[in-house]
Amino acid sequence: MPMPCPVGYSSFHSFRRLYIKRYRPISFNFITAMNFADRLKQLPSASHLTALQLLGADGQVLATIENKPGQTGSLVVYAALAALYGGRITPAAASLGLEWYAEHVADARAFPGKHPNIDRLLAWSEGGESFAARTVAA
Repeated sequence: MPMPCPVGYSSFHSFRRLYIKRYRPISFNFITAMNFADRLKQLPSASHLTALQLLGADGQVLATIENKPGQTGSLVVYAALAALYGGRITPAAASLGLEWYAEHVADARAFPGKHPNIDRLLAWSEGGESFAARTVAA
C-alpha cells in the first residue's frame, strides 16, 4: 500500500525532497578530495633536498627526481612517502601517493608517459615489491 501523502503535496517523493531540503541539510565537504596544490601545502618541504633517488632491489638507481621546476611537487610527494614508510616506497605508499596526486592521476592514465612519476606509482601500487628511496641533501 502506498504511503499517504501529506495534504498539499502531489506525491510522497515531493514531500520527502522538501523535508530533506528544509530539515536535514546535507554537507558533502567530507566527500570532496583535496587537490594536488592544496595537498603539497600540507606536506613537509623538500627545499633541503637536491634530489631523491629511487633504488631497485639490487641497489641500482632506477630514477632520480630532482628539485627543479616541474619536478618539485613530485620530490615533495616521494620524500614524504619515503619518510612515512621507513625510506621505502611500498605498494601501500604508492597507493597513498596516487591519492596525493589527486586530479593528475586521471591525466596520467589517459596519457601514459606524460607523468612518469605518477606512472611509476601506478605500476608500483599494483605490484608486490618495495623500492628504497635515497635523499640527496642540498
